[in-house]
Amino acid sequence: MTPTSPLFRRFPARMRLAILALCLIAPLPVCAELTNDTLLGLGARWRPEYDGSASHRFEAVPVIRYLGEPLFVRSTQGILEGGVRLQLLPGLHAGAQVSYESGRNPNESDFLKSRNVAGINHGTSLGAHVEWDHKFGIVPVTLLARARQRTEGDLGAQVDLRLSVGIFQSGRFGAGLFTQSTWANSKSMGSFYGITPAQSAITRLPVFNAGSGWQYTSVGLLWSVDLSQKWVVVGSLEARHLHGDAASSPLTERSTNAYVNAGLAYRF
Repeated sequence: MTPTSPLFRRFPARMRLAILALCLIAPLPVCAELTNDTLLGLGARWRPEYDGSASHRFEAVPVIRYLGEPLFVRSTQGILEGGVRLQLLPGLHAGAQVSYESGRNPNESDFLKSRNVAGINHGTSLGAHVEWDHKFGIVPVTLLARARQRTEGDLGAQVDLRLSVGIFQSGRFGAGLFTQSTWANSKSMGSFYGITPAQSAITRLPVFNAGSGWQYTSVGLLWSVDLSQKWVVVGSLEARHLHGDAASSPLTERSTNAYVNAGLAYRF
């Protein structure tokens, strides 16, 4: 996503200026997403009730990263996932994973509760991924392509493309930038953003047929602070913008949402 791309111009002017300013900082290595450090800890996340909601809430989240061969588990690439991975070439890995997938609880959203919108249970997905890690000089870069198929019900599949770049290191503080785009098939998009005639009769919202397409694009800042040789505080700030039918759905109150994460982890 370049500064002249349509996706970049969709974000608010202040956010675009902040992203460009960060990109101009002298690039140096790092943070949790861009290292191979083994981490284990606990954090908190402030997030919307669901992508498109005007309501937010706090939740506890794990901070975990273990990249072995063949086993791995991590929460540092947008979702909690674990599985197997193998090195195909230096810096290039492929694998399969089980991921935790969030749902939608209408009791936590006044908008959904007042309209009797049905909930979607939290669950899991099965999928595969390819990941490329490289350093351009001293700048670490990670590119991840990941496919996920929900295991419960008929909630469809998604594909993620995620790019992370280290931009700054000074003493104990490190920072990076990331962007992710997620594509959803018609079953996935329809489950979360579609309204069938039967649902319309209950919710009094118009019938809406949500088809496949790009669901959202996000940009964010990663950061980490070393408290000691073994303890580190990690976090991220993320702005997520819905596209297509996800943005047009009657269930969507806001097309842009914010996510804030922070956690304390032990480095092994």
